[in-house]
Amino acid sequence: MKISRRKFLKISSTAIGTVVASEAASLGLDAKAMTDKTAQIPMKSGKQVQSVCPYCAVGCAQIVTIDATGKIIDIQGNPDSPVNEGTLCPKGAAAYQLAVNDLRWTKVKYRAPGSDHWEDKPLDWAMKRIVDLVKNTRDANFNEYEEVPDGKGNMVRKRVMNTYAIATLGGATMDNEWNYVQQKLMHALGVVYVENQARI
Repeated sequence: MKISRRKFLKISSTAIGTVVASEAASLGLDAKAMTDKTAQIPMKSGKQVQSVCPYCAVGCAQIVTIDATGKIIDIQGNPDSPVNEGTLCPKGAAAYQLAVNDLRWTKVKYRAPGSDHWEDKPLDWAMKRIVDLVKNTRDANFNEYEEVPDGKGNMVRKRVMNTYAIATLGGATMDNEWNYVQQKLMHALGVVYVENQARI
């Protein structure tokens, strides 16, 4: 008897479904109750907007569902995309939590050295403090010249224009454009240690 692959899979899935259903019934599980419960789950409906996952360079397509007020109510993979065919990795699947999260801090939190509590600070204050600390650290530890090996067993003095006192570690929520600008800024400052958490 010749049987096609498609027919084999169809017969197998039907047989497996029958076995699972009979096993569930023998254990006293009520499939109808499960079906009824599933029907009560509210379906998220609204305007669907095509988007791209912000995390890595793959560019998985997403469908962002928004309600009448413009609020994001769901983010799913786009099945029409040839890149991901509707699938998303764990980070992409959790993109909704990046956009909508009641626990996400919306103010700058600062804890002074030796302090036992956090203070709310204005964003302008925090940005200026970061700039001042980076500039002071770079100025105090900047290497214009350095003795480096010449490959022949000798040391030669070369102009390096760098600092080893600052490092940058990118996070998984930084998109490609942010990463590009970040590494350009760090290299312009002479920072040698540039890394991203996604690679670690």
